[in-house]
Amino acid sequence: MSMKPAIVVVAYNRVKALNRLLNSLESADYSGFSDITLVISIDKSDNTEVIETAEAFSWKQGEKRVVTHPERLGLKKHILGLGDLTEEFGSIIMLEDDLFVSPLFYHYTSAALDKVSGDLNVAGVSLYSHKFNVFARLPFDAADDGYDNFYFRFPSSWGQAWTKDEWSAFRSWLDEHDGEDLHGNGMPAPAAEWGSSSWLKYALKYAIEEKKTWFYPRISYTTNFFDEGEHTNEAVTDLQVPLSIGKKRDYCFSLYEESAAKYDPYFENEALPFQSDIYGLKRRDQALREGCFYSSEILPFKIRESFGLSLRPVDSNVLFRIPGEGIFLYDPSEKTGKKHKESAKLEKYFYPGMNRKKIMKLIGDRFEGYFK
Repeated sequence: MSMKPAIVVVAYNRVKALNRLLNSLESADYSGFSDITLVISIDKSDNTEVIETAEAFSWKQGEKRVVTHPERLGLKKHILGLGDLTEEFGSIIMLEDDLFVSPLFYHYTSAALDKVSGDLNVAGVSLYSHKFNVFARLPFDAADDGYDNFYFRFPSSWGQAWTKDEWSAFRSWLDEHDGEDLHGNGMPAPAAEWGSSSWLKYALKYAIEEKKTWFYPRISYTTNFFDEGEHTNEAVTDLQVPLSIGKKRDYCFSLYEESAAKYDPYFENEALPFQSDIYGLKRRDQALREGCFYSSEILPFKIRESFGLSLRPVDSNVLFRIPGEGIFLYDPSEKTGKKHKESAKLEKYFYPGMNRKKIMKLIGDRFEGYFK
């Protein structure tokens, strides 16, 4: 029997965003399922129109609950409280109000939860599929190993699902570690410094320390409008990704041990023969283990091998051993007289159409936005 997660919407004070998400939920395909519970949880704000929008929404798939909170919770406390609904429903899909769902989001999530249920490697299921390395500020694509999913040691917050057991394991860990300094032990430094309202930084540290991973789709089943709100002053499109809009189908999912597409918290491929730091972020954070590593930077270490920078995704250049001088396998035990040199070759690789005219126009637009 397929898993039937409840849908939990997290709202605060954005009426247009909530209405857009609810409309996408209404238009989705739920064929083969019945009695699906929708919970709309609204944190305390001065915008009563959010509550009116939630109460007016007609949910035809089952029970609808509108939960209003008399006092301001903040994002972290709000998310944690809603995650505890896994105890009642067995599994949930959580969606913040600035998301938009694919018509097939429910079929995908049910099938994914079925696949990973009981797998102790997995901390949760993502509906979102990253196309952007949020730390390097560069594009990202996972290597295609023939399956409809890949594994990523990075928790999802732009459409995510948990079973009761997955959530309970995280909650137990959090009870012991809430409030701790999260730096070190492979934690990306920018993530450790996310604000006090972030639950995600704890979920990331949990995945790292407990050696957990997340189940990700190759084609996204949510996208993020990143509307103006508590954490941003204006809407941006950086996090928009293509949505799956095809017909309902059978998925070809891999188990963790079958997958050849496993990524670490720095968006680096764990399946390469040596540790990977192609984006150069691990060395910055002093997160490299002992031994050889791949990097695209010019570093003062012995080069054991070099590879091109032409195939996509970027790690394919190592996997297929493309000749060239774009990625280097360094042996840090042997230093050379070279100086560390940064270049724009990754930017040129990822943005091949950015000529001087386009770069100057982009800079001008950004400065104009800042001055406004």
